[in-house]
Amino acid sequence: MEVQEAIGTRRSYRFLRPYQDVELEKIQKMLEAARLSSFWGNVGALRAVVVRRHHASADVMDSLMAAVAGYQIDVAPVIIVWYLDWHALEVQGDRLHELVDARALGIDLDATHEALDEKLIPFFNAIMDHIKTTGLTEMDCGQGIAQATLMAIEQGLGTCCLGSAKEEAIRQNLGLPDTAKVLVLQTVGYPFESKEAGGQRPRQPFEELFHLDRVGNPFPRDPGVVDELRQSKMLQDAAPLPDRGEELRSMQKVLDIPDVI
Repeated sequence: MEVQEAIGTRRSYRFLRPYQDVELEKIQKMLEAARLSSFWGNVGALRAVVVRRHHASADVMDSLMAAVAGYQIDVAPVIIVWYLDWHALEVQGDRLHELVDARALGIDLDATHEALDEKLIPFFNAIMDHIKTTGLTEMDCGQGIAQATLMAIEQGLGTCCLGSAKEEAIRQNLGLPDTAKVLVLQTVGYPFESKEAGGQRPRQPFEELFHLDRVGNPFPRDPGVVDELRQSKMLQDAAPLPDRGEELRSMQKVLDIPDVI
């Protein structure tokens, strides 16, 4: 699948096949994609625990249950618990030195290592508490999760990200460190619904979201680019597609889910 089409189909797949396990090799590729994602200061604070539903205890599954649309946890063969480990920021200096050794930072090796120890690392350490409040670390974790999601779609899998209010229970049941912050639960499996999943869901107008040079000057949307993206299937037919109601009813019978979810 082309990258543009993968982005277009990167909508949430809320209906997964509960009876079809996901190969660990495919999960590994998702994790590999997340590991390679760009991260400020080479920190790499994103972590994950992969939970296989058929191997998990009742306590683990209870702690993962989402307050909204919890049926997705009930049927997903795999739930990835993505979390941020704040401890990674405390050893950020080591990661910067690795960049120097990899010839990705600085020109002169010895001088750059020395400058890190004398200037840059002390500077980051002094403002670390502020850095933790900026959202930059969470954003870079999100980039890793997004790359994992694209890899899932590329392999024919479906995913959906869910929040959880049971962070402490998750921490205890999965053995997360005290420095962990649970970010999101990602269900993974083979889609029960069609590839289109009912069509492209509503999004706010392009011109209201993006600006050129200053707010109030909408970024010009070139119709030719729009046509190109439609041809590549990044932009797809708007929801609901004509047969979506029938598809939903069919899945409801098999998955035994309520009318209102």
